[in-house]
Amino acid sequence: MSGFARQNEPGVTPPITWSKTVDRAQKEKVVEELGQIFESSGVVVVAHYAGLTVAEMQDLRAQMREAGASVRVAKNRLAKIALDGKPNEKIGDLLTGMTVLAYSEDPVAAAKVAEAYAKDNKKYEILGGAMGAEFLDPAGVKAVASMPSREELIAQLVSCIGAPASNIAGAIGAPASNIASILSTIEENAEAA
Repeated sequence: MSGFARQNEPGVTPPITWSKTVDRAQKEKVVEELGQIFESSGVVVVAHYAGLTVAEMQDLRAQMREAGASVRVAKNRLAKIALDGKPNEKIGDLLTGMTVLAYSEDPVAAAKVAEAYAKDNKKYEILGGAMGAEFLDPAGVKAVASMPSREELIAQLVSCIGAPASNIAGAIGAPASNIASILSTIEENAEAA
């Protein structure tokens, strides 16, 4: 009698198979990875993606990657387990149907790309998200998307800091006659005092 027939006999318990153990380990790993995403991301956007083609999903992933963000499709049940006890746990209510997570460390990047992609592709519908512990509805995601990104803020700061430095550099680079006249004016003021 073959091993297969013997396992299917009444009263015979089939041995634990390796695939069930691996499957459980894989699920635990996915829950752990999702937990890291929910804890360390500046923003998480949840959207429906039913009807997107493979090419459209690849395009979304490429746009996210270019902006420093990522996309993750995960089973809703596993994502809800990963959300348990996290500050952004409330987004678990959005996890129904075919959902995709867009996330980034930058609190604006994923929201910007998701909002722009949703405008161009009606099959991608933003349900909401979270920014830290703050729950975002679709309007909240849109508001976050309108904020300047980290790179834009850094550029603005650099330009503010760089303006006085360029003025100093201009003064230092002035012709020697200008410097000489400045020194003579300072000397005359010192003698007058």
